[in-house]
Amino acid sequence: MRSSHCFSKSAESHNLKHCNDSTTSAMIESSEEEHPIRRIQEDHHHLCDISIKKTDKGQHAAKQAAAWKEVIVSLTAGAVAGATAKTAIAPLDRTKILFQTSDMHFSPRKALNVILKVYHSEGLVALWRGNSATMARIIPYAAIQYASHEQYKILLNPSKAPSLQPFPRFLAGSLAGVTASTLTYPLDCVRARMAVTNRQSHKSMGSIISLTLRKEGFLSFYRGYLPTVLGVIPYGGISFFIFETFKKKHRELTGKSHPSSPQNMAFGAVAGLVGQSASYPLDVVRRRMQTAGLTKYTYDTIINTARDIYHEGGVVRGLYKGLSMNWVKGPIAVGISFTTYELARRFLQRTVLHDDVG
Repeated sequence: MRSSHCFSKSAESHNLKHCNDSTTSAMIESSEEEHPIRRIQEDHHHLCDISIKKTDKGQHAAKQAAAWKEVIVSLTAGAVAGATAKTAIAPLDRTKILFQTSDMHFSPRKALNVILKVYHSEGLVALWRGNSATMARIIPYAAIQYASHEQYKILLNPSKAPSLQPFPRFLAGSLAGVTASTLTYPLDCVRARMAVTNRQSHKSMGSIISLTLRKEGFLSFYRGYLPTVLGVIPYGGISFFIFETFKKKHRELTGKSHPSSPQNMAFGAVAGLVGQSASYPLDVVRRRMQTAGLTKYTYDTIINTARDIYHEGGVVRGLYKGLSMNWVKGPIAVGISFTTYELARRFLQRTVLHDDVG
């Protein structure tokens, strides 16, 4: 009886163990059936995360590439605009500098006589004397000015509004002018010195640079820098402000994205006229300081230079000497520059960036 009881208990234990083993086996089999699905889901989520990260990284890289292309487009269009405008008015520019750096009283008739005198004594090409230095300066200057203006407009417009408010619009132009002037000022100084010398005494830009370094040192290339910066703040600010304001009003009134070339020319002409008139006295001071050492004048500060110019000819015939010529050449130059920039930029956007700019 005891043996039978033990056998029964052993059988019961065996059955219980078998049941537990079966349950465990079933759970393992069930787990093994569910595990691949869970792993597939986890792998899918992981791949999605990688894909999203790659997409974000790709979009960021594409945006950076597009931004750099836009900068290159602005630099190129600015260089073309500056070179075209300055070449067109180079004879008038040289004549203006000759008056600014001398004690000759200005009049349109005397300006014409100076042009004819240069033509008869040195030839037609002499009217463009200093233009090589002008190109060496204006190409990087205009490229930097226009490209930095586009970047300052973005920087000063964090809300990404369709157009800047008035003060940021003025500030963007001023900062663009200061940036370009600072980086290219020595070339402007060389250009001014070439304009007041003849071909016999200094045949090339290299000879001017060599003579200046030997006699006056490197810092002389930055003589007149302060009045230049003080002048470019109102000039650059007003010019870009007026041009951008005209474009904004044109867009609001007509619904068109871009003004026509004649309209851009007119907008630029007004911008140049007002901007140069506002900053002209500082331009005269700058030229006197730049050419000191090659002329009979010697200047050390802005105040002393302005005072001497005022004592020579007063306000109109001193500080504003040659302004009427600037009223001819300034609007032409600025009008051509803005118009050429807009045309070149839109062309490059279509061909390089493949944008539909209208």
